[in-house]
Amino acid sequence: MLIKKGAEANLYLEDWHGHKVIMKQRSPKKYRVAELDEAIRFYRTIHESQNIHKAKEAGVPTPTIFMVDIAKTTIIMEFVEGKQIKQILNDLPSEDRQRLCRHIGELIGQLHNHGIIHSDLTTSNMILTLQNKVVFVDFGLSERSKELEVRGVDLHLMKRALQSTHYKHVRECFDAVMDGYTSVVGDNVARQVLKKVQEIERRGRYVSDRK
Repeated sequence: MLIKKGAEANLYLEDWHGHKVIMKQRSPKKYRVAELDEAIRFYRTIHESQNIHKAKEAGVPTPTIFMVDIAKTTIIMEFVEGKQIKQILNDLPSEDRQRLCRHIGELIGQLHNHGIIHSDLTTSNMILTLQNKVVFVDFGLSERSKELEVRGVDLHLMKRALQSTHYKHVRECFDAVMDGYTSVVGDNVARQVLKKVQEIERRGRYVSDRK
């Protein structure tokens, strides 16, 4: 059953050997040269599955991968039962909201410490399970890097997501995210990353003003 049609891949909810799974399939793009398109889809399928596994090794909960079919550019992974953070964050009491965002910041810090950049940090890509565990999903745009710039972009995207969907609580939430992030990466690195976030924001305002 198709549950999400994306620009890069489609998600299907399926039964696979008695397991409720998500089948993520990258379909051919007709606007690309066929050989190039195939190479891109092969690479992204392998890269995403590797980064999901690396994130799990870093202590960040991610879906369990059951199978990777390179020929069909398909990943079969665990269906994570729960609710998107996007669905619940606004309705939580302030103390619970801050606690949850601080934990999210810790998980982002663990990713960054292990050189994993998610590249799509939104509250839609974080699931709160029935066991109150936060699981990060959709590593389709992820990359491996420890560069300050990409860390800043990652957290800037997180802040933008909060501004868009949780605008009433954005300061409270982002401050809590950065508090958790700092507890993992350390004060010095966190200050540098936050400075980079602010620099990226200024660039965006400059471009907007120039239009």
